[in-house]
Amino acid sequence: MSLPSATVAWARPMQSPAYNTVTPRTTLQPAAPPASVSLHTPLATCASAHTRLQSAMAPEQPKKKVEWPPAVREYVRRAFDPANAIPGISQADMQARLKETIGYFAERNSHDNVHWPTFPLPQELLLEERRAAALNASANGFTNGMQPTYVNGIVDHTNQNTLLSKKRNAHDAEELPAEQAQASVPPWRKTNLASRMTYADGHSEKRQKKNAFTDAASKLDQTELDKRRQRFQLGNNGPKSTSPWGSSRKDEDEMPTGPVVGTNENLEKSYFRLTAPPKAETVRPLHVLKKTLAMLVEKWKAEKNYNYICNQFKSLRQDLTVQHIKNAFTVKVYEIHARISLEKGDLGEYNQCQTQLKALYAQNLGGNPAEFKAYRILYFVYTCNKTDMNDMLAELTLADKTHPWIKHALDVRSSLALGNYHKFFRLYLEAQNMGAYLMDMFVERERLNALANISRGYVNVSLRFLTDELGFDNDASCREFLETHGAQNTIEDKGDRQYRVRIREVASQIESLRAAAFSKVDIKGQI
Repeated sequence: MSLPSATVAWARPMQSPAYNTVTPRTTLQPAAPPASVSLHTPLATCASAHTRLQSAMAPEQPKKKVEWPPAVREYVRRAFDPANAIPGISQADMQARLKETIGYFAERNSHDNVHWPTFPLPQELLLEERRAAALNASANGFTNGMQPTYVNGIVDHTNQNTLLSKKRNAHDAEELPAEQAQASVPPWRKTNLASRMTYADGHSEKRQKKNAFTDAASKLDQTELDKRRQRFQLGNNGPKSTSPWGSSRKDEDEMPTGPVVGTNENLEKSYFRLTAPPKAETVRPLHVLKKTLAMLVEKWKAEKNYNYICNQFKSLRQDLTVQHIKNAFTVKVYEIHARISLEKGDLGEYNQCQTQLKALYAQNLGGNPAEFKAYRILYFVYTCNKTDMNDMLAELTLADKTHPWIKHALDVRSSLALGNYHKFFRLYLEAQNMGAYLMDMFVERERLNALANISRGYVNVSLRFLTDELGFDNDASCREFLETHGAQNTIEDKGDRQYRVRIREVASQIESLRAAAFSKVDIKGQI
C-alpha cells in the first residue's frame, strides 16, 4: 500500500534550490581584466637600483672646517652672554640674526675688515630694526587712518594687510600694471561717470567750481599731512638698506625713545604745548625743578596770582613728564597744584592732577593718598556720579574707611543718600583741609534741597532756625541766601531782631530752583 504523495514530500529532507545565486552587476562597463604580474625585472631597472645603493653606502666627503678668527669667536660669546640679553628678543631670533650676520661677511671673506669688539650684537640689531619698523608704521599707518597692532611691543602688519586685501575691489585696476589695467577695463569704463555726462551751461559751471573746491581741499589736506610728517620727523628718507644688521635711518631722523635729561637752569619757564620732541636745553633738570617748586609756593602765598602759578606748574609738570621722573617729588608737585586748583575752583586742572595722583599712588611713591581719596569721594558727590562712586567704594580697604578724612567724606555721602540734611550741614561745618572748598561747590544745591523739604513741612519758621539747619555762620548770611532765591517778601520782623519766614508761600519756587540745581554737571577734565 503506497502513501499519498503529499506525505512523501514531507518525509524527504530539505534539498538545495534548483538555481545558482548570481551577484547582480551595478554598472554596464565590462569587468576589468586581472592585472598581469611580471615575473622578470628589466636589467636597466636593476642596474639603476644597484647604482643608487652604492651611492647611498658611499661615505660622504667631510666638510671643510672653517677657522673663525678669535675676534669673531669673542663676538659670538658676547652674543650668548645672558648679561647682554634684551627683553622681548628670543634666543632663536638672536641666533638666526647671528648666523645671518656672520654668514654675510663669510661669503665675502671680509671678517678682517670688521671691528668686531664694537660691532652691534645681533639682539641690538633686532631691537633697532623693530624700533624703525614701529616708526615707519606710525608714519604710514596713522596718516591713512589705520592703527598698527602691537604684539609683544612689535608692530604686526598682518591685520592691516588683511583689511587692505578685503577692501580691494573697484580700485584693484589702479594697482595693476598699465597693460593689465587697460585690458581688464571695458572701453566704456575707462573714464569716470562725471566725464561721460553732459550738463547745461549753468550746471557745468557749478560742476567745475565744485571740482576746483574739492581739489583745493585735497591739496590742503595733503599739505597738512606733509607738515605733520616734517614736524614729527617721520618722513621717509630714500630707499632702505638691505644689510642684515640694520637700516639706513639716521639717528637724527628718529624720535627719542628714552627720557630727556634737561640742562636748562632757569627757575621760571612758560608752558607751551609740545609739537616736537623736546630739546635738552629747554628742559630743567630735577635739582632746578625743586628750586622752582619752592619759589612757586612762596609766590603763591605772597601774590595769589593764579594764572601765573597755574602756567608755571603746568610747565613744571611737563618737564617732569618728558624726563620720566616719577618719585616722591613728582607726587608733591601734583598734590600742591591740586590743592591750589581746589582753592580757586578750577576743577579742570584739579581733575588732571587727581588722575595722575591716582596712578602715582598705585606705585607707592609716598604722598597723602588718604587725603585725595577723600577729595575724590566729595567730588563724586558733587557730580552725582553714582557709577564712579560705587567703584570708589569698592576700592576702599578697612584701613581707608577708618581714616578720619575718608570717614568724614563717607559720612557726607551717606547723609545725603538718607536725606539727613541736618547731619550734612553739621559735617559741612566740620570739613578739614581742602574738603571745605569741594563742599562749597555743592552746598548751595543741598541748601535748596533742604529748604524745599522744610517748605513742605512748615508754614513759617524763624530765621534763626534756618540759619542753624542750613549751616550758615550768621543770620545775615541766611537772609541774603533767602533774598537771592526769591524769598525776600516772606521775611517778617517781629521785633527785638526776631524774624519769621513764611516759607510755605515760596514752596513751588524753591522746588523749581532745586530741580535746576540738580541738573547734569559737565566739567572739563572729569576723572
